[in-house]
Amino acid sequence: MSTDAPLTYAIRPLLLVKSFGAMSPILVALTLVPMAVSFVFYEYAIARSYGFIILFLLALFLVTRRIRISLASMQTNEVFALVALLFLLVPLLMTYPMMQADIPFVDAYFEALSGATTTGLSTLPSVDGMPRPFLFARAWMQWYGGLGIVVFSLALVFRPGGIAKRLSATEDIGEDLWGGTKAYARRVLVAYLVLTAAGIAAMAISGASFFNSVVYTLAAVSTGGFAPYDASLAAIGVLPQYITTIVCFLGATPLVLYAPPYRKTRGARMMRLESVTLAGLGIAFVVLFMLCLRYLEGVGWTDALEHAPVMALSAQSTAGFADMDLAPLHAVTKAVLLPAMLTGGCIGSTAGGFKILRLLLFFGLLRTFLARVNMPRHAVRPPQLLGMEMDEDVIRNALLLTMLYIFTVLISWMAFLAYGYAPLDSLFDVVSAVGTVGLSTGVTAASLPAPLKLVLCLDMLMGRVEIFAILVLLNPTSWFARRANS
Repeated sequence: MSTDAPLTYAIRPLLLVKSFGAMSPILVALTLVPMAVSFVFYEYAIARSYGFIILFLLALFLVTRRIRISLASMQTNEVFALVALLFLLVPLLMTYPMMQADIPFVDAYFEALSGATTTGLSTLPSVDGMPRPFLFARAWMQWYGGLGIVVFSLALVFRPGGIAKRLSATEDIGEDLWGGTKAYARRVLVAYLVLTAAGIAAMAISGASFFNSVVYTLAAVSTGGFAPYDASLAAIGVLPQYITTIVCFLGATPLVLYAPPYRKTRGARMMRLESVTLAGLGIAFVVLFMLCLRYLEGVGWTDALEHAPVMALSAQSTAGFADMDLAPLHAVTKAVLLPAMLTGGCIGSTAGGFKILRLLLFFGLLRTFLARVNMPRHAVRPPQLLGMEMDEDVIRNALLLTMLYIFTVLISWMAFLAYGYAPLDSLFDVVSAVGTVGLSTGVTAASLPAPLKLVLCLDMLMGRVEIFAILVLLNPTSWFARRANS
């Protein structure tokens, strides 16, 4: 038996059930939106399916109110488990409406999970001609998935303090900037709504139709990448393409930076450094991709200048929009996008990847190691970033998460190699899934074997909840130990 057993408290299933019930009203509100859109476009079968889901959620809310357990007593392992289960079960609920578009269950769940995790990968042969409520629902799931079911539900339902502070473990945001996750969530929500409204307005002014303006913006601000056309961004004009790309990049920066009043704290300095680094990496990958297009693909400078910002920034922000086909490109051209997709955006943003802050922590640790080599043996030199001492637990967790990301990519890639898929193309799509990007070389398709679709589903899920939550959910000691008093 583990020496930690006396200190271990197992997850309480009843508390998780009550938590789902407490969040049901918010999920009902989110479901009412695509149901209303279905009525607008006279898709009554789709609207009816959303109605069934709403009835189920309302029944769950009424039943779980009778469970006598305090939500304020939620443990850290229960927070992680709830986060993982939310991203597993909410897409499962939304699979039923997806199937009304004549999509098989596995592909419908893949589509719903890809939406909720803001990935944007799809196994559908084509979305051209799909019902508009279906296309809207995909982008809508990305929008509220990007904001985070956690922030949308937990932080607004539960009071600040206690559980609110524990929620930051899923994103490692750092200091509680406004004295509680509830206040933090409200300010982020305001910033998110303003950015969404500005994106829709800019798209409409640029000449895009109202429906396209809404769908592209919802998928852009969430860095999701679901487009209403097979051609993705290539289906709209150049100006709307650039507006969409800019919105994606803004979504990949910490949302709290757009939400005044913003105190000058340690966390704020870190986030500003992340944002500057994100911009620098974005520019670097734009230049590299442009050179690859010019000299490896033989594309003219004009076309290279048009495509490179869209593709490189889409990869760096993990949005996954595309204005060109990746499949026929040179291996080096594809490989240039791999580190951008893996790194992703900033902590506290809607972007995926293992986050730029963790990359900065790695370089801060490396700098400390090099400095210590030249110091006397008795000298003390703690790791620093921006002149601030870094917590060793934060560094350890960041490095562990990075290694888990790499391990996840390698294991998933081996599964594709075992099925005989091309090494680089399959690696690209696996990285795209783990980074919740959505770009594809064509490997992710309707013809993909069901086991590999499930592998990508797990990759998207682990990438969205940052792996730790899934490990907690699958850890037997999370469930089989003594339970705390309710």
